Amino acid sequence: MNKEIFKNYTILYVEDDEDVRKVAVEYLSRLCKTVFEAENGKEALSVWRDESPDIIITDISMPKMNGIDMARYIRAEDQKTPIIVATAYTDQDYLLKAVELQLVKYIVKPITKDKLMGALELSIERMEDKSKFSLPLSKTCFYNAFSKEITEDGEQIKLTKNELLFLDLLAFNPSRVVTYDEVESQIWPYEGMSSDAIRSLVRALRKKLPDDALDNVSGVGYKLRIYEA
Repeated sequence: MNKEIFKNYTILYVEDDEDVRKVAVEYLSRLCKTVFEAENGKEALSVWRDESPDIIITDISMPKMNGIDMARYIRAEDQKTPIIVATAYTDQDYLLKAVELQLVKYIVKPITKDKLMGALELSIERMEDKSKFSLPLSKTCFYNAFSKEITEDGEQIKLTKNELLFLDLLAFNPSRVVTYDEVESQIWPYEGMSSDAIRSLVRALRKKLPDDALDNVSGVGYKLRIYEA
């Protein structure tokens, strides 16, 4: 892969060891568009919300919030951003959690340039694949799961944060009904989902989608209807 492609991406690097973090950030800064840094999971969540990095690289064992808990929190809202974890231990429980949280790569320390490059290349390959994930909702309306945009006749339709989270969940599972529990976990993971909240969200989103693009399966959940010419 041509290294110039890294210039298009931003990275959040999370590591509590200042010396290790400094070396990694210095190296990544020469490759990538922008490198953000944080010294623990709690600080990283704040940076993630403010900066929306394209790729996250994190240590696992950190004070205040470890890398796995941080990844779990992010995955409650964001299923797409590639997350790479690094650790000094090849603990089986961590490996299983890495699979559950759809993490791109599990790097065993010490972190080398080759390991970093391999993980970054894999992350970018996955993002490029997702950029091709464009679902037709009508003859003229499309949803792109990578750019997270609806376009109608080439014009972008604005979505609220919850509308985007909901539509993204449906688009990520286009071949099945997404259950109410899954919707709650994606959009209201902490406060819980009220019937009024989901009805209001669906009603507002239907106004922005083509007719019949959103199916409600009574007592089960919702499904995105993909347009077939």
